[in-house]
Amino acid sequence: MKIVGQCHCGRVTYQAEIDPQAVSICHCTDCQQLTGSPYRVTVICAGEQIRMTGEALKIYAKTGDNGRTRFQHFCGECGSPIFTSGEGGPDDWGIRWGSIRQREQLKPMRQIWCRSAVDWIHDIAELPGRPED
Repeated sequence: MKIVGQCHCGRVTYQAEIDPQAVSICHCTDCQQLTGSPYRVTVICAGEQIRMTGEALKIYAKTGDNGRTRFQHFCGECGSPIFTSGEGGPDDWGIRWGSIRQREQLKPMRQIWCRSAVDWIHDIAELPGRPED
């Protein structure tokens, strides 16, 4: 599936060819801290499947709980997270779901680092909601 995406301010743009079955939710504490949310949704693909069409990204290196270094790629202007990539292979890149224009078509197919999931994550369907606020 061909996707296009961008950061919040629109300076960083990209195109990619992805497998819509490769969407996952990560509950690790790094994803929680980096997003300010209980989890992060990511689409995994090979780096060669991504083509940058906008401004260059800033990169932050972080060693995860598994000991591997992951590079967080983000917009230097608005701070939007766009990609993650790893050190030393495999060449798997994670495209951050929120940056993808076609995100409503990309349903998560698996969850990882579930031991870090917050206890209340499965209870949110019971919360009252307002469609426009």
